[in-house]
Amino acid sequence: MADENKKILPIDYTKRDFAGIKEELTQVAERFYPESFQDFSEASFGSMLLDAVAYVGDQMSLYLDYNVNESFLDTAQQKSNILRLGKSLGYKDKGMPSTFGQVALFAMVPASTTGMGPDTDYLPILKRGSTLSTKSGLKFTLIENVDFAAIGNSVVVAQTNSQTGTPTQYAIKAYGNVVSGNFVRKEILIGGFQKFLKVRIPAGNVSEIISVTDSEGHEYFEVDYLSQDIVFKEIQNKNFKNDNVPSILKPTLVSRKFTTLRDNAFVTLQFGSGKTGATNVVADPQSVAVDVFGKDYVTDTTFDPSRLSENESLGIVPSNTTLTVVYRTTNPSRSNVAVGGLNKVMSPDVLFTDRPSLSNAKVNTITTSFEVINERPIVGDTSPPTAEETKRRIYDTFPTQNRAVTQADYENLVYRMPAKFGSIKRVSIQRDPDSQKRNLNLYVISEDVYGNLIETNSTIKNNIKTWLNNYRMINDTIDIMDPYIVNLGIDFVVKSNQGADKFEVLNGCINTLTAKFKQKHFIGESISISEIYNILGKVTGVLDVQKVQLNNKIGGSYADTNLDIRKNLSPDGGSLVIPKNVIVEIKFPTSDIKGKIK
Repeated sequence: MADENKKILPIDYTKRDFAGIKEELTQVAERFYPESFQDFSEASFGSMLLDAVAYVGDQMSLYLDYNVNESFLDTAQQKSNILRLGKSLGYKDKGMPSTFGQVALFAMVPASTTGMGPDTDYLPILKRGSTLSTKSGLKFTLIENVDFAAIGNSVVVAQTNSQTGTPTQYAIKAYGNVVSGNFVRKEILIGGFQKFLKVRIPAGNVSEIISVTDSEGHEYFEVDYLSQDIVFKEIQNKNFKNDNVPSILKPTLVSRKFTTLRDNAFVTLQFGSGKTGATNVVADPQSVAVDVFGKDYVTDTTFDPSRLSENESLGIVPSNTTLTVVYRTTNPSRSNVAVGGLNKVMSPDVLFTDRPSLSNAKVNTITTSFEVINERPIVGDTSPPTAEETKRRIYDTFPTQNRAVTQADYENLVYRMPAKFGSIKRVSIQRDPDSQKRNLNLYVISEDVYGNLIETNSTIKNNIKTWLNNYRMINDTIDIMDPYIVNLGIDFVVKSNQGADKFEVLNGCINTLTAKFKQKHFIGESISISEIYNILGKVTGVLDVQKVQLNNKIGGSYADTNLDIRKNLSPDGGSLVIPKNVIVEIKFPTSDIKGKIK
């Protein structure tokens, strides 16, 4: 009879925690094994066995729930899993963003023999790739040649002869653009042929791959996906003097290519599966462009250039060679720099027009005289997006399909701009209400070295404009603009429970609101006053929230934008309505969030 009862044993599959599993096991033991186990006290051996089984069951339930949750984008919480799931929807992690800015460079040049102006033979060119740094050790690289002989440079007398008063040294001021990080050259030994070879760059914080070549002189090109065969190469324009265009973009069919895979802060180069000397690395255009089936005609269909990639190799894999990889690493910490923070020339690469005819002593003096200062903040590095923000960007990536039509498409593409071109904290695009055409206003905002909102510099704006030109509709015109920054403060009054420590309650309220507003708002996002009431009401020790008031902070370290709080309240007073070209910020939470307790 007992065997029959065991066969119809009811199992409650909803009991999956420690207490529930132990309770079910206890009932089974008491019901079906009353003679074998009778002592179920806390100190008994039977209780120990039940605790052990319940513990294992609870652990298995936990890991089962975790694995299931992390397998779906909606429920995943771990950043690495979210990025992994995002790859299947076309989202690629940008890595650490770069910062861009303009710097003022100074050089001391000897005066001419007459003393009237600097000696033009000694006017230097500070070459692209020269390294600059801050006092804290953040490195920056010059991304263009700075010619101190250029028209428009400021020239002032720096030193004079103490007896005659004739100038002996002139100080010349020129401007150049810099990017965070520095260039690194690394040689990597490659063994025998291996399909879909992966080569990991032995360095962290890699921002971009500059070039990849092997010991035979072959160049490998970076592509978004290994199925892509067309890249645009920069060719020197021989007709530069006539049309004033220094370079020409030429589409080139390449068989040596790679794509980059990012894992946390590291970068891996992945190649295809073609072997050197193979004949099917690139498909034969005749076999894919023309339908030849014994007919003397072809159907009038649209030619698809991507069919040239219909091969099994996906590019040649390097083998038995040495790869020379040139890449740029960005700084391990945030690379935003305040005004005057970039003030050291580390490794100047100097060029003179006629170096052999110049004095070595004077050249050395000029080389050691270089100074640098950034007159405006260097921005572009932003705090990493939260897990929820990353999910939102992934969701917007899939319908975008590499074209910009809707508002979400434009915003997603700006967020997806490669890290080597810089990064912005928030973006919003709106149709210009004053335009009769389809003119769009793209609002972007960045962060400074302290994590506060700041206007985006012109370099990053130009990069955004170039980036969007590849995806925007041909009849869309875009103006990239700065949104107005409104700094707000919060004043509140709460009543504590009887017997509660008022100091701890007040401190808990301020800390809770600080954590709430730590993440920056979006451009045009309204402030819910009702939500602030709700947040304060849930703080331990708070009996009632009696008052919440927003106030506009202006002047000094705050932005100059004035927002009328009363006029912009919703009809029910439950939220502060923010215009579409405005972003709000609580800049100094420790002083901008104030409270009283009763």
